[in-house]
Amino acid sequence: MSDRLYIFDTTLRDGEQVPGCQLNTVEKIEVARTLEELGVDVIEAGFPVSSPGDFNSVVEISKAVTWPTICALTRAVENDIKVAAEALQYAKHKRIHTGIGTSDSHIRYKFNSNREEIIERAVAAVRYAKKFVEDVQFYAEDAGRTDNEYLARVIEAVVKAGATVVNIPDTTGYCLPSEFQAKIKYLVEHVDGIHNVTIATHCHNDLGMATANTIAGIIGGARQAEVTINGIGERAGNTSLEEVVMTLRSHKELGIDTNINTVKITGASRMVSSLMNMPVQPNKAIVGRNAFAHSSGIHQDGVLKNRESYEIIDPKDVGIDENSIVLTARSGRAALKHRMHVLGVDLDKDALDKAYEAFLKLADRKKEVNDDDVLMLAGKHTAANRRIKLDYLQVTSGAGIHSVASVGLDIAGEKFESCASGNGPVDAALSAIKNIIRRNMLVKEFLIQAINKGSNDVGKVHMTVEYDGQPYYGFSANTDIVAASAEAFLDAINKFVR
Repeated sequence: MSDRLYIFDTTLRDGEQVPGCQLNTVEKIEVARTLEELGVDVIEAGFPVSSPGDFNSVVEISKAVTWPTICALTRAVENDIKVAAEALQYAKHKRIHTGIGTSDSHIRYKFNSNREEIIERAVAAVRYAKKFVEDVQFYAEDAGRTDNEYLARVIEAVVKAGATVVNIPDTTGYCLPSEFQAKIKYLVEHVDGIHNVTIATHCHNDLGMATANTIAGIIGGARQAEVTINGIGERAGNTSLEEVVMTLRSHKELGIDTNINTVKITGASRMVSSLMNMPVQPNKAIVGRNAFAHSSGIHQDGVLKNRESYEIIDPKDVGIDENSIVLTARSGRAALKHRMHVLGVDLDKDALDKAYEAFLKLADRKKEVNDDDVLMLAGKHTAANRRIKLDYLQVTSGAGIHSVASVGLDIAGEKFESCASGNGPVDAALSAIKNIIRRNMLVKEFLIQAINKGSNDVGKVHMTVEYDGQPYYGFSANTDIVAASAEAFLDAINKFVR
């Protein structure tokens, strides 16, 4: 049995059936080329008979990609197959994917038929498809709920008719992994000629077991996995490409691998998410925003000491530069020290302890502490050698009243205080500081960055202060925008007051 698993991507067919995810032909070509770069073996480009748009997309995708097999879906209907063959005329490697439902539910209620007639229709469809292409794939829809003995009869009949790939879909996502593995194993052991064809899995995620079932099917003997980028698809979705690929890459003891260039996974994920307007849930395996994020202090410390303590996959293997140490109230000193180091700030033990205390207070007010917050904390505790420091600030402001600020400064160890009014709280604070720092200085530029993560985020202030004809730049960040403004003003002043 081959140790190579073929990746059959149906993002452009099954994935596109999700409401609101429809793509135009140009967008489909873009996705198809990305799948080719990713290393996908088979691209299911569409269902040509369903619409002129789908037909045209299969035609253009066939022209646009080179080495992957281009596959077109059909029902076990002659016209479907004929139209699919026409749509595939420009494909360098072409495959027709035809099939019919095989569960008793489908046979009775969908087709109003019987088991023997279904076998006859399946065989006829495969034989007709063979008139157009050599590579014919047969799907037994709802195989997950099909009796194994009858399923084996169907599969044996289509193999004898010329099918090159037999697809065993868990269409409703019903199967347990052990059940699905046993089903694939049963076919391997009971179908004459099965070793001359490829067994494929096509699992849905209705019970959250699509990937588990796919891996179980592979262990049972399947060598083609039908998947989608990000696991998109009808209802709860299809098996996720990235999960199957990285599971096999992580479990080398299985001895099965794919042709996927894994470093391109994240890029492909983001492109599909953007084009199809389908956000990826943050905790989605492999490609979710939090897949390699660590907020627990214990986990952060472990990862910083040795990545493999809490990561079984190197983020770089899937196209992510590094794991993310997310600073929250649960983070420890090691995480804060690491982030400061990355940002170019190194504190001694005492300064780090003080910064960590301030960090915990800030983290209690914010859900997540970002890099600007860290720089603010570092700035406060590297400012010990600054000549002028903000001792305290109190501001009274509101509608219909003059803003008044009381400011206390520490200048080389001496305490100074002043009050001033202004046309706003920031103006009042800066005026009070000017009363103490009696220099002919002018605020030339004052920029408050837009708050983009809610009202509890840090306000970032950049300020240009002109003194003696020269510009001096000040920066600060604080959850209090008035305090940030005062600190930025003092940051600039410290650069020309000696």
